Amino acid sequence: MKIVITGATSGIGRQLAMDYHAEGHEVYALGRNEQALEELRSHGLSTGKVDLTDKEATLVWFSTLESVDLAILNAGTCEYVDLPQFDSSLIQRVMRSNVESMAISIEAVLPLLRKSATGHLAAVGSSAAYVPLPRAEAYGASKAAIAYMINTLRIDLHQENITVSLICPGFVKTPLTDLNDFPMPFRISVEQASNYIRNGLSKKRAEVHFPKRFTVLLKLLALLPSPLWTKIGSKMVK
Repeated sequence: MKIVITGATSGIGRQLAMDYHAEGHEVYALGRNEQALEELRSHGLSTGKVDLTDKEATLVWFSTLESVDLAILNAGTCEYVDLPQFDSSLIQRVMRSNVESMAISIEAVLPLLRKSATGHLAAVGSSAAYVPLPRAEAYGASKAAIAYMINTLRIDLHQENITVSLICPGFVKTPLTDLNDFPMPFRISVEQASNYIRNGLSKKRAEVHFPKRFTVLLKLLALLPSPLWTKIGSKMVK
């Protein structure tokens, strides 16, 4: 397969790029860190240095490809809100990095997926979107927006036979989560995350969520009445 992976210079994206390359696929790893991209090239991967928030540059880069079989849109960031200061610029940054950049990437890659007999669009959301979590006003809202966008695309692209998958990880040990200052139950390695994702995408699952001992619990908590979850969630605030 010809595979494009965004956010491929660290964490889950890098592990996916390395694992798919090891399986013999033609992998294009996208990111902004030139040193990390050079390291990926040393392993034989094709790379692209692209700022996905720059629409023109992103469209130009994708136009250099003839087709894509699988696109994994993984690029994103995380920042937390610390009240009493509600920083709207923080919300804007996270939305731009997570939602707007993904929308730009989708616009760029869809024409290429349409040229593949097995076009598959996969987007990395988060299990954080299942329930409101403390300090996650920006990150959680961005991932909820991604979930809605991808689940709606699955409906609209059904007639075109393009598979659309939403990936919802729990906590994964990455440079980004290493910055967290709170407990992360059931945190797994990037190697484990890559295995979950590649297995789920190979089966063309609509949603790939893991580890299930954590994500299923969140899905069950989401069924609680809102006042009850608010009371429980408020106890998680330091």
